[in-house]
Amino acid sequence: QVQLVESGGGLVQAGGSLRLACAASGRTISRYTMGWFRQAPGKEREFVARISWSGLSTYYADSVKGRFTISRDNAKNTVYLQMDSLKPEDTAVYYCAASRATTRESGLYDYWGQGTQVTVSS
Repeated sequence: QVQLVESGGGLVQAGGSLRLACAASGRTISRYTMGWFRQAPGKEREFVARISWSGLSTYYADSVKGRFTISRDNAKNTVYLQMDSLKPEDTAVYYCAASRATTRESGLYDYWGQGTQVTVSS
């Protein structure tokens, strides 16, 4: 079992930055693809970014490409999401997740965190 705990969310003005962290415990995540997803009120959960187990491959949703950066530190069993140039439409609960597959399909992620709220004011 892998337990995931997100942190770093909060309230920020449009144009600002936040760095989310996802700390894993129970098992090393070094062989898992790690992803970030988000869910805004009244909307379905959507893919944000994912990173391969090695960190060499990343993939982003078009809506965040060029503004968000996903990274990982396997020695610390932690994944990060650097969010720059934030927009009000980025407001959502952000979740990290772990998958044995290299995928952006939420159904193929095995473990999920509880989420952290990000609110971007205009």
